[in-house]
Amino acid sequence: MTSYRIAQLPGDGIGPECMNATRIVLDRMVADIPGLDLTFTSHHAGAQLYRETGETLPAAVLEDCIAADAVLLSAIGLPDVRHPDGTEVQPTMMVGLRRALNVHSAVRPVKLYPGAPCVLKEIGPGIDFVVIRENLEGRFASSGGGSKVGNEVATDTMVVTRKGTTQVSDFAFRLSQRRNGRPSDGNKMVTCVDKANVFRSLAFFREVFFDVAKSYPEIHSDAVYVDAMSLYMVQNPWDFDVLVMENQFGDILSDLGAGLVGGLGLGPSAEIGDVHGLFQPSHGTAPQLAGKNVANPLATILSAAMMLDWLGDKHNDNVCLEAGVALEAAVAELLRAGDVRTPDLGGTSSTTEVAEAVADLLALAAS
Repeated sequence: MTSYRIAQLPGDGIGPECMNATRIVLDRMVADIPGLDLTFTSHHAGAQLYRETGETLPAAVLEDCIAADAVLLSAIGLPDVRHPDGTEVQPTMMVGLRRALNVHSAVRPVKLYPGAPCVLKEIGPGIDFVVIRENLEGRFASSGGGSKVGNEVATDTMVVTRKGTTQVSDFAFRLSQRRNGRPSDGNKMVTCVDKANVFRSLAFFREVFFDVAKSYPEIHSDAVYVDAMSLYMVQNPWDFDVLVMENQFGDILSDLGAGLVGGLGLGPSAEIGDVHGLFQPSHGTAPQLAGKNVANPLATILSAAMMLDWLGDKHNDNVCLEAGVALEAAVAELLRAGDVRTPDLGGTSSTTEVAEAVADLLALAAS
């Protein structure tokens, strides 16, 4: 039996409530599943800590994140807590953490579960694709940098390297190998999303992508401009399997994808490198909901399922792999049944009630 230590960052706003809910589920799984051994170390980090101390991520916390087997975050940041230049403190913390962990590929699933609300009139054969963001370069490389000349001119820089683009493209193809293909016909396909007709940096991104595609002849590869993709995701989302793109484009399109399948409350994410894994919901801290026990914890719970899958795949641990599958299946069953859901999904259940219902479904499935 392998034991995994998880560095836990509850964050700000609704973050602690969503993390507590996720721990209800994970703690029940550890108690009920033989061979599943998870321990947690919890740390204060984020905007509220910055308000109190002037730092978002203390060195000791960062060191523990690096030493842990995985990092599980909840929502971090507060809109009114900002640096003197007007930028929020949350991006600075997250970019620094990503760089320290060298997590080069951000994975944001866009999956419509039966029973989840969908804004589209037609859902065709279903929606199940993944947005892969290059996580360390692109426009986000200017975070903490850029330049401002007086009160007249400000610039940021797009950074695209062969190494970074190769890493994220290779990750996208390897992920497609593990998936069931696009819903429309089952074909495995990786699509490069760029603006190669305008920017040299993104023409280079596309060039490197197709160089990597040569190593995966069994998987179809193509490229779509980002503005066209924002249209296709609404018109025919079932035609896509894995989308790979520059950092900012991924930040934007992944939120659009979440909007198609029930909102950010159902939007998990994973940030993966060669060594480390970082898992967190895609949504913000919603401070107006904090302390009310009404926030949707499912994005954080689904992020935990991705964490279990990653640990299982990395360590060849079938217990973790099966636990990840079971956790996602329990969330899917909760949504299908429809009687326990938070207000953002049209229900009246509390954060805690949703977590307890997921844990009960896991226990029922195992019995």
